[in-house]
Amino acid sequence: MTAPTIPTSAAELEAMLSDTSTLTAIAKTPASLGEFIRKYASAQMAKNGEVIEAQIREQSQIVVAEMLKQNGTTLSNRSKLDLGAGKSVTGAGAAYNPEAIGAALDSEFASVSDFLRSVVPDHKKSPKDRARWEKIRNDYSTVDPATGGFLVPEQLRSEILQNTLEESLVRPRAMVISMDGPSVPFPCVDETTHSGSVYGGITGTWVEEAEALPESEAKFGRIVLRANKLVSYCEVPTELPTDAPQAFGSFVDNAMPRAITFFEDSAFLTANGVGKPLGVLHSGNSALIAVAKESGQAADTIVWENVIAMFSRMLPSSLNRAVWIASIDSFPELATMALSVGTGGSAVWLNNGVEGPPATILGRPCYFTEKVNKVGDQGDLSFVDFGHYLVGDRQQMRVESSQHYKFGNDMIVYRVIERVDGRPWMKSAITPANGSTKTLSPYVTLAERA
Repeated sequence: MTAPTIPTSAAELEAMLSDTSTLTAIAKTPASLGEFIRKYASAQMAKNGEVIEAQIREQSQIVVAEMLKQNGTTLSNRSKLDLGAGKSVTGAGAAYNPEAIGAALDSEFASVSDFLRSVVPDHKKSPKDRARWEKIRNDYSTVDPATGGFLVPEQLRSEILQNTLEESLVRPRAMVISMDGPSVPFPCVDETTHSGSVYGGITGTWVEEAEALPESEAKFGRIVLRANKLVSYCEVPTELPTDAPQAFGSFVDNAMPRAITFFEDSAFLTANGVGKPLGVLHSGNSALIAVAKESGQAADTIVWENVIAMFSRMLPSSLNRAVWIASIDSFPELATMALSVGTGGSAVWLNNGVEGPPATILGRPCYFTEKVNKVGDQGDLSFVDFGHYLVGDRQQMRVESSQHYKFGNDMIVYRVIERVDGRPWMKSAITPANGSTKTLSPYVTLAERA
């Protein structure tokens, strides 16, 4: 039997593996199966190399961070840029940090649910629980000295946040800054143009030998990250932590990270910056470019020309990192986009109804979400490089519990308090070096189509 033709799509692969004779030939020996897999992978890499590489790069950050944490080190230890007291770059995501305040408690608890059961007042009765209660008690706050609560061990804090990285849009792609205090100033380049200079004033001039050298100086600004308080609240039946510890642990390990992810992402994307992060798509982001609708474009639509115009406004150095963020109700518009050619045209994104929709637009990953504006409003489709977004992480999490607030309902109330901030790193869109009037930015969105 001749060697099977290597499939080029998921549909072709499914059809090939549905053929019993072909499947038998492919899997005849481990060597033949391995050879087929290698050839198929090579074909896919040749066809979609950049997309696959980007997806692998994004997911590997999460996997590597978890692996390093389990082996007693962190991603930040390997690649941390020390910027002085109170501010260090820990890269993408939220890896375990052995220098965080909660690291001293890591050996005290087996799981998140074990920790939450321990902070319920009834569990002070045994000597062991009383000792653990006193050890995790934290009666100070850098903002309000009267605020109490229970410091979450760093191992558990990082597990909660690590779980969020798989579903989070912003945090795993942003620049995360560890914060040792309630506010941290972070440097940024203050620039508005690349026409004649870069990085806020650095010029390049060709000079003859012995000619006087020109002077240039970069202009820097700063962005202040403040530890805003995010409070996650939930009510749990009194019996659940002790009568059904496994169910309680499952709830905590799944529901709580997803809740934190949801509220973090919503703020990092659209919040107004008052007592909370400044969202990358909020109008208060002075570097945000809102691409206008096409002439005569109908309300609440997305056309292929919008996508092309948005791509052309992305900062070129960000093109290999930028991702598309789309409202889920924009899918019908994206799925029916067409490119007009003379009196005809053809679909440009969804070519058939057999395979699932492509995970990319113009070669860059596309993520659908409910956390941005509805279709037709500004921000329903955006093209963003989150590497130019700063997340300030206080790396400190507290839990508060009460059996009295919902005493009449026989419920335990938990509050999980996290302190974070988020700010766009660039302060202004950039006039390109060629002098074009169309500015560039790592934050591009589609303006309202009313």
